[in-house]
Amino acid sequence: MQILLKFRYFLMLCCLISCGESPKKTSSAPETDVPSAVETIPTSEKVILFFGDSLTAGYGLELEEAFPALIQNRLDSLGLEYTVINSGLSGETTSGGRNRLSWVLNQKVDVFVLELGANDGLRGIPLSETRSNLQAMIDLVKKKNRDTQIVLAGMQIPPNMGPEYTSEFRKIFPELAEENQIALIPFLLENVAGIPELNLKDGIHPTPQGHKIVRDNVWEVLSPLVQ
Repeated sequence: MQILLKFRYFLMLCCLISCGESPKKTSSAPETDVPSAVETIPTSEKVILFFGDSLTAGYGLELEEAFPALIQNRLDSLGLEYTVINSGLSGETTSGGRNRLSWVLNQKVDVFVLELGANDGLRGIPLSETRSNLQAMIDLVKKKNRDTQIVLAGMQIPPNMGPEYTSEFRKIFPELAEENQIALIPFLLENVAGIPELNLKDGIHPTPQGHKIVRDNVWEVLSPLVQ
C-alpha cells in the first residue's frame, strides 16, 4: 500500500495521554525508546512533520488509522507530493517535546505541526512552563529553517484543575499563534472530545472514526499551506 510506503512512524510508545497502560493493537512498527538518530527520508518530496503526544501517535489504533496517516492518504489522493512523518510520543509533555525536538529536526521540514500541551494540562503543570516550552519549540523550528511553515494545534482540557486554570490553558494556543504569526488549529478535538462513541473506553483518545474528524480539523488549516 502506498500509504505504508510513504508514511513513516518515528515513535510508538503506548500509554495513556497522561499515564497508564495502553491497550495497543499490533502494528508493523517496532516499539522503541527515543532513537539515537533521526530517520532521514531519501525523497525529493516535501515533508510534513507531526510532532505531538498520543493523540498524534494514534494511541490504541493501527498506524494507518491515526490522523497523520489519514492526512497522507488525502495528500496522495490529491496528487500532492508530501511525505508525512508521525513523531508522536504517548505521554509526552511540552518539556519532553522540547528536549527531543532537536534530533527530530535533523532534516528539512516544510510543514511542522506542533501538537503538545494536553498532558501538561491534565497534570496541572504551571501554565507559564507550558507556554515557555511551546515558545521554545517554535523558536527552534524557526532557527533550524526559517522557511518551515508552523501549525499549532489548539487544545482544551476538562475543568479538573479549576475554571481559572482551564480557561487560561485554552488561551495559550491562540495567543502563541498570534504572537508568532503561525497557523492555528483552534481545537484539535473539535466535534470529538466528550462524545463517547468517538472515543476509546478511556474517554480521552479518539476511535478510528474520531481520527477521521480530527483529520478534517487538521486539513482545514493545513490545506492552504500545501496546495
